Amino acid sequence: MNYAKNILETIGNTPLVKLNVLTKDLPCLVLSKYETFNPGNSVKDRMALQMIEDAEADGRLKPGGTIIEGTSGNTGMGLALAAIVKGYKCVFVMADKQSKEKIDILRAVGAEVVVCPTNVEPTDPRSYYSVSKRLGEEIPNSWYVNQYDNPSNCKAHYLSTGPEIWEQTEGKVTHFVVGVGTGGTISGVGSYLKSKNPNIKIWGIDTYGSVFKKYHETGIFDENEIYPYITEGIGEDILPKNVNFDVIDGFTKVTDKDAAIFTQRLAKEEGMFLGNSAGAAVKGLLQLKEHFTKDDVVVVLFHDHGSRYVGKMFNNDWMRDRGFVEEDIKTAADLVESHNDKPLLSVQTEELVSHAIERMKSLKISQLPVKDVNGFVGSLDESVLIHHFMSDKNIADKPVKEIMGKPYPVVKKSAKLEEISKLISKENQAVLVDLENGNHQIITKYDIISAI
Repeated sequence: MNYAKNILETIGNTPLVKLNVLTKDLPCLVLSKYETFNPGNSVKDRMALQMIEDAEADGRLKPGGTIIEGTSGNTGMGLALAAIVKGYKCVFVMADKQSKEKIDILRAVGAEVVVCPTNVEPTDPRSYYSVSKRLGEEIPNSWYVNQYDNPSNCKAHYLSTGPEIWEQTEGKVTHFVVGVGTGGTISGVGSYLKSKNPNIKIWGIDTYGSVFKKYHETGIFDENEIYPYITEGIGEDILPKNVNFDVIDGFTKVTDKDAAIFTQRLAKEEGMFLGNSAGAAVKGLLQLKEHFTKDDVVVVLFHDHGSRYVGKMFNNDWMRDRGFVEEDIKTAADLVESHNDKPLLSVQTEELVSHAIERMKSLKISQLPVKDVNGFVGSLDESVLIHHFMSDKNIADKPVKEIMGKPYPVVKKSAKLEEISKLISKENQAVLVDLENGNHQIITKYDIISAI
């Protein structure tokens, strides 16, 4: 009978799948190394198992020990699966920008998860790098994996992923394209492929907010390039030892927006339900078009599964909030379309200011139209509230009508975006839209900026 003795024996030997729609304008054959077929649904299963087995072999990981690692989610899943089979505990440290699905999945397989802030320096004691190291020192019988600098990361791909790609393409691969995070995949695969054919080109996909591209081209580690970004799984604000820049021929950077859009397009146009870094890889691949010819065989590696991003890149509200959804917004009706089925929030002239403040705080809004029995008669803005409060601490117990401003202008739902933007000013923070069915909606500066 043909069966695996445990789940770890199913790692590797993932298929190559041809891309057809998104790459139709490229002259070359594009094949994706589809790593979601690994049991933990990502490429990280390979190096997770390699790192554990190497640590067992040299005594760093002892029976009954605790595995500690900072992870964006996928390495944690690979480590957790191996830990279950081999009898270890796991503590994983994650940055708060990672999707909720990734955190929930790790907890579902029995791992303890510690969440740290994203927007701090790597050396900050709150960063997930620092917290991981500290836990590794504090927890008895523990092993801190450190996938960034652990040579077993690169080794795993030199021994498995690289040889698979070479054999599956019968040695015809000419380019390898992959998103770069810890550097293990690009360096391991790149080293192996170049050992077979030095002419194979290795391209890394980087993101804005990361240091890789400029460092590769200039040797300068530019801290001015470091800032928070949304794309998951690629880019770094450090230089991991696993990134072998000598193996890499070049980098191209992909924006958060393009990465998110192409993640959706892979699912809708290729039937490939993949993670955020796959969208970045495809857009990067298209940006490299001039480097390919009709005789080339390009392999792009897709890291992980789309199920880990259903609350983010596959959620249109999330995409819209970040300006990632391409919408043709021209009129007032277009601006309020996403919430015109909800009642307009307002406050009455005789309500206490404290009621209005509580409403604004609980709903996280900055402006409220003021009404009486005859309709809209005024407005309330957070800046006005602050101004009045500074001069009179008892303002909260007074009726709204005593501090309200002028009523917001009302426009027809056919009003153009340019017309609406002219009505927004320092003195007037919002515009009301008459939806012609007895209902109104509000447009704020934030709505205008989002539309732009």
